[in-house]
Amino acid sequence: MALERAAIPRRGRGLEGARATLRSPSALLDAGVIEADRLPALERVAAEFAVAVTPGLAELIDPADPADPIARQFVPDERELEISAEEQADPIGDEAFSPLKGIVHRYPDRVLLKPAHVCPVYCRFCFRREVVGPGGDALDAAELDAAIGYIRDHAEIWEVILTGGDPLMLAPRRLAAIVEALSAIEHVAVIRLHSRVPVVDPARITAELLAALDTEKALYVVLHSNHAREMTPAAAAACRSIVRAGIPMLGQTVLLKGVNDDAAVLTELFRMLVAHRIKPYYLHHADLARGTGHFRTSIEAGQALMRALRGRVSGLCQPTYVLDIPGGHGKVPIGPDYLAEAGMVEDYRGGTHAYPPKAET
Repeated sequence: MALERAAIPRRGRGLEGARATLRSPSALLDAGVIEADRLPALERVAAEFAVAVTPGLAELIDPADPADPIARQFVPDERELEISAEEQADPIGDEAFSPLKGIVHRYPDRVLLKPAHVCPVYCRFCFRREVVGPGGDALDAAELDAAIGYIRDHAEIWEVILTGGDPLMLAPRRLAAIVEALSAIEHVAVIRLHSRVPVVDPARITAELLAALDTEKALYVVLHSNHAREMTPAAAAACRSIVRAGIPMLGQTVLLKGVNDDAAVLTELFRMLVAHRIKPYYLHHADLARGTGHFRTSIEAGQALMRALRGRVSGLCQPTYVLDIPGGHGKVPIGPDYLAEAGMVEDYRGGTHAYPPKAET
């Protein structure tokens, strides 16, 4: 089982090598996560894209399994240096909708606020991999004030999404100041934080951090999780503490070839999230980020997976399958269509039925 794999002894320094976050291929080698013959290639990858694997994730990786879904998400891969013509540095077009540093205003009623550009881990498929990492360009005090001022000056903004970078990497004092400033803006009704922290660095979910999120406004934490093995006992405890603090949780997942592009794997993941009181929200089709082609499925494959879940898995476990259209055109649902033809609808078993039903004569 997943947690039994955590006890597999490492080569080299063994588990001692995984006590600190692993931030280079050589650290991954010392911890027994990669083989020595991969080191030169992975050092070239690390020169392009940031590397960080937390101790908890390092302990979950089975180095004997070349298809390990945790390693595939977080350990650099030589294929990241294979850049396809359609891949882009800014695959969802954030830059075109950024009126000032730290703000992305793509949709009329909501904005992204990006106060920091660091994460506890660096996902190998990240669509912001060009701008996040050590030394990322975080907002200074004046820039943050300007970003908050922009939100204050635009009465159409109903929701603010803290992202980045991972907003739960901020010091609780700084996070509390941001939440307080946003809560004081009358037209802001909802604050949303998107984070990997509860599953990749659960020790950060402290009473002090939860107190920083205390507000009379509606505040949600959206957890990014792609595989059920990420929900260790420590991660489960962190999520439980968030929910017990009165903060609703949603889940977002990226569809990744070799990680979760399987109906049974997605079923286990989404049921696990719901069992921990986390509602699956989005299943993202993987973006056209540079060097991530080995992760992308076809849209047709994603639609087939959503069909496999429909009717066989609780509706609570069904996210919306979405594509973020390149060029900044926003997300659209791309799930399967059950309208077989005019006046006919298809059920989850493949049968077709007239709608509205024909009157009996």
